[in-house]
Amino acid sequence: MPNDLATSPIQPVMPFGAPVFVAGHRGMVGSALVRRLQTEGYTNLLTCSSAELDLRNQAAVRQYFADSQPAYVFLAAARVGGIIANSTRKGEFIYDNLMIQTNVIHSAYTAGVKRLLFLGSTCIYPKLSPQPIKEEYLLTGALEPTNDAYAIAKIAGIAMCRSYNEQYGTQFLAAMPNNLYGPNDNFDLTGSHVLPALIRKFHEAKKSGAATVTVWGTGSPLREFMHVDDLADAALFLMNQPEDSYSSLLTSPPAPALINVGSGQEISIADLARVVKGIVGFKGEIIFDTSKPDGTMRKLADSSRLHTLGWRHHIDFDEGVRAAYRWFVENCEKARP
Repeated sequence: MPNDLATSPIQPVMPFGAPVFVAGHRGMVGSALVRRLQTEGYTNLLTCSSAELDLRNQAAVRQYFADSQPAYVFLAAARVGGIIANSTRKGEFIYDNLMIQTNVIHSAYTAGVKRLLFLGSTCIYPKLSPQPIKEEYLLTGALEPTNDAYAIAKIAGIAMCRSYNEQYGTQFLAAMPNNLYGPNDNFDLTGSHVLPALIRKFHEAKKSGAATVTVWGTGSPLREFMHVDDLADAALFLMNQPEDSYSSLLTSPPAPALINVGSGQEISIADLARVVKGIVGFKGEIIFDTSKPDGTMRKLADSSRLHTLGWRHHIDFDEGVRAAYRWFVENCEKARP
């Protein structure tokens, strides 16, 4: 992992001893949140594995909140995946995400949670959004068909946060990061996002001595990437905003309770493949399978709202990818029989 973790100035609005529930703490985002919170000095973190608490179970979630009484919630639990998983398992993606977020958000309201941060993805925005994508572009056009089930679920979560804030006076904020990568990513080729999939593909091709690696699509789509530790830093930065600033995020038009979290750095899929190829040390050829879908051609988030508050990402992309590859080799490759 990069050693120069983001160190944005944080005002401790959340008391260090307050009970903080990190939903989805074993995932890439949730585990990064736990690391960041612990590093910052938070000592009362509440976590439950899916075996201990099925967040799709309304009664179980309600009871958990009643028993544990968290004061703050980071909602990072979700069914996530890349283009293959999103397009072939739409039923799972829409059901699981709707159930998880509905139960957690509603139980946070009934338990009197002070602040909740709901994490989603920039794929909530229309496929043909003007670039860079501003928060107010939500629901202004058709979604990318390959991930519409996931996006619709996340959009419902945003609307739920807004609605509860308006009717019940809650302080629930939705943050939409771009493409994330880092420790505890999913490197399964049928369920992962593009960067971890490329890391595994090039690594296995290098090991086997393959002459080529095939990449889906034309290679021309542009993507914005950010290390997950930067997202964790931004999440804590947002949750610790002073009351006036935080309240403004929840109420300010034209996009109340919604904020983008991005690096502002774009790279084409073709160039991304070349970067990973070089870091892994694969010597063969890259082949682009143009019969496969590209997905959205460009998806650059406008993070100026967050930048105005004083936050920017810290982790260099090439070093972040190198760290992600080291993590894969040390934790996934060595774990294989």
